[in-house]
Amino acid sequence: MTAIRTARERARAELTHEIKQEARRQLAEAGSAQLSLRAVARALGMASSAIYRYFPSRDDLLTALIIDAYNALGDAAENADPPQAAPRERWLLVCAAVRDWAKAHPHEYALLYGSPVPGYRAPAETLDPGTRVVRRCAEILLAAGPLHPASPTPLDPALETQMNTVIAGTGVALAPADVARLLIAWSQLFGLITFELFGQFTGSADPATPLFHHATAQMATTLGLR
Repeated sequence: MTAIRTARERARAELTHEIKQEARRQLAEAGSAQLSLRAVARALGMASSAIYRYFPSRDDLLTALIIDAYNALGDAAENADPPQAAPRERWLLVCAAVRDWAKAHPHEYALLYGSPVPGYRAPAETLDPGTRVVRRCAEILLAAGPLHPASPTPLDPALETQMNTVIAGTGVALAPADVARLLIAWSQLFGLITFELFGQFTGSADPATPLFHHATAQMATTLGLR
């Protein structure tokens, strides 16, 4: 019975992989808003009713694709981070790895950071994989010891309350002002990548490599990674 069950599990895993691969192909062709379980089933030669045994709804399939993409991005960031290196170098390497992954997987990046899919609401299980990059960045700041930000600015009470909530929820041992700077840098990093991938630098910083390296170095200084 164990061998039979293992064979069935393997067959299910293989077909699940094929479904997600076809869904990614359709994302590249038509975008996430047009993703359809029936279209995926049709492309794979499956009965429409059969695919629902793997993904009960389009949103379940989207969630699986989003989690896979976040984890692939997190893997890229973590694999690029040499713990023995200086924190500033680690930051720059992680930023470059995030950009490289996004350029190599533009449609998956767009699923994560592009226009929201109408009617889709990401469930809680996307939160952990979705914060892997920023958590790795927080580890780099912690490894740096005392931070020396370029322009320290006091937080207003409302923002300090928010940052203390983040600290309490994550357990990260950073000061509220350091967490605020990290969130700013995190959003700047993905803003730069989004502008580049979606053609917003055309006619100005195109190609965007010099600007990206300059900006991520400025972010490091702002964070206090001297």
